[in-house]
Amino acid sequence: MDVEIVEFVVPKENDKTLFVWNMRSSLSEIQIHNNVWSVFSSFGPLYLVKVTSDLELHPPGHMAVVKFYSAVQAAEAQRCTHGHPLLHSPQLKVKLGSQQASRVQSMSNRPLSPAHCRNLANHYLGFNGWTSDIITLKELTDQDGDQEEGGVSTSRLRIGCILQLSFPKHSQTTRGGAVVEESLSSTGAETLPQLRSRLLKRVTDKALGHAFANVLLILLGNGKLAVEMKQSSDQFQQEQIVGALQVNCFDLDEEQNDDDGWDLTVP
Repeated sequence: MDVEIVEFVVPKENDKTLFVWNMRSSLSEIQIHNNVWSVFSSFGPLYLVKVTSDLELHPPGHMAVVKFYSAVQAAEAQRCTHGHPLLHSPQLKVKLGSQQASRVQSMSNRPLSPAHCRNLANHYLGFNGWTSDIITLKELTDQDGDQEEGGVSTSRLRIGCILQLSFPKHSQTTRGGAVVEESLSSTGAETLPQLRSRLLKRVTDKALGHAFANVLLILLGNGKLAVEMKQSSDQFQQEQIVGALQVNCFDLDEEQNDDDGWDLTVP
């Protein structure tokens, strides 16, 4: 039985990327984008569709790059669309990514954005197939307090979050954490409540993304799906979460490493 693993990371592999061309149309790029998305998303969830003008066509047309999360689904889409009369083309040209792009595979995989994580999880698991719960969400008081520089008073707001991701039908859970911070200037237009509200949304989104980074979707050849967790030193374990947490285990937005000792005690 064929098995494929889908991770919650930005797809970089050649065998997940399709190049589509020979599209002759007077439609706008936005309309072509929507049409390409509609055709290829029928084979599986897409990470990206990018449409550009193809000036070599006479008359000029469009070409597109389509990125799948699944290599199996990308290959099926290529077989079923190449040479067919689709997307205003009498003979659509579709090709898998070339080996010349193999160097990108050596790049470390970037986690998906929270929006992409939700879309991918909803596609495979359904809207009721997973839940997220905030374990702790705290404003971390800066002991240095307000600072003044050049006659302008600034205060720094830092917020930490730990979030639990659950997959009830698969009896799996994992956790992710994040810390975000930003300065508020006394001369700025944004107020402290506005900054706090924006950072609360940002930190919970980042914690959700970090939790999904632990998840593996196992696509089975019989159409079934399993959910497993990565086994790595970065994964939150239960004993690491009970009690005071070391915030330096989290990935920060900014290039600062002075976060040791901030208290994220679980109530």
